[in-house]
Amino acid sequence: MSETFESVPRPAEAEPRRPSVGVQIGKVTVGGGAPVVVQSMTNTDTEDAVSTAKQIAELARAGSELVRITVNTPAAAAAVPRIVERLQMMGVDVPIIGDFHYNGHQLLEAEPACAELLAKYRINPGNVGFGKKKDAQFGAIIEKAIEYGKPVRIGANWGSLDQSMVAMLMDENAKRAQPWDAAHVAREALIRSALDSAAKAEEIGLPRERIILSAKVSGVQELIAVYRDLAARGNYALHLGLTEAGMGSKGITASAAALAVLLQEGIGDTIRISLTPEPGGARTGEVIVAQELLQTMGLRAFTPLVTACPGCGRTTSEFFQELAKTVQAHVREQMPLWRVKYDGVENLTLAVMGCVVNGPGESKHANIGISLPGNGEAPAAPVFIDGEKAMTLRGDSIASEFIAILDDYVASHYAARG
Repeated sequence: MSETFESVPRPAEAEPRRPSVGVQIGKVTVGGGAPVVVQSMTNTDTEDAVSTAKQIAELARAGSELVRITVNTPAAAAAVPRIVERLQMMGVDVPIIGDFHYNGHQLLEAEPACAELLAKYRINPGNVGFGKKKDAQFGAIIEKAIEYGKPVRIGANWGSLDQSMVAMLMDENAKRAQPWDAAHVAREALIRSALDSAAKAEEIGLPRERIILSAKVSGVQELIAVYRDLAARGNYALHLGLTEAGMGSKGITASAAALAVLLQEGIGDTIRISLTPEPGGARTGEVIVAQELLQTMGLRAFTPLVTACPGCGRTTSEFFQELAKTVQAHVREQMPLWRVKYDGVENLTLAVMGCVVNGPGESKHANIGISLPGNGEAPAAPVFIDGEKAMTLRGDSIASEFIAILDDYVASHYAARG
């Protein structure tokens, strides 16, 4: 069977997707018309409670609203209470999701504290069990979710398709008067795996408002095709993500290309950007990309974003680039405090421009903007506040003075939270 889909069908005039059923995960609502939620996942060994709690805290402070951890061994399951305890000591209350494959039914049964403290379970219908054991092991996990009042994400994945489902669909397809192509069969197997598993969970007794579905692939067009179909055929909350997106600009570009199309069509209730970190790089990069995707699309606001000049022959130095980087870094550093202290600061807009062509205009459109001198311009940098020229900066301390103006604006223009 081909490993790529050959087409991305879409109705000529697609109806807007109706709001999915809302799912409560701790303090976070997914679906039901709630804003799209940002999720991330740790890459620490969950048996190491100290490292795992530290990374969860880093992801939460970067803005991840849900964090998933691997629960793959008895020791990992036993570590969950210690992880939660450490997070409570750090003042971090982000919902923690347990990712189960192969032995989830055993781990949840053996470690009731793990089952109770996790905010959600994630299971893969392709490897929850095999042969005659599959239904029993799937049912055991669902029954634990019912017992502890937990939601479940049923996450089908192209890399671990339910082979019994694939075989059944291939047999059905062979009997068709006009057989589907291999791409259609593959897509149908992924979607049916998720939907049929959800139906079984509901038959066992798990309410629809505790079910989230995902059907992940690693190709952009394939992901769009699968989720359009999945959204059209069910009313479950959906988790979006391009699985194994890759590293650096490739992973960012591919994820944004796929998810932006779906989000624009109203498909998707929670997202994860599955980036491969650079060696030694921060795991929080995937959170920032997810936030920036939602914010640039106008779907959420997380942090002030900086409009910055790309530079051209008119710009005389790299100073405006350095200033833009400094301002963005300062905002990221301050946001954990600002988010708690000031109401609405995430909507602040900033501009750092490099010459007179677009500098004043872009600066006037931002809450705070600065137009640095370009080639042949007077060595002065006018600062605009809420569309009006407020002052002109000169000399070697422009960066520190502009940061001070930014901090003063935040303190004076955004109401302190109670």
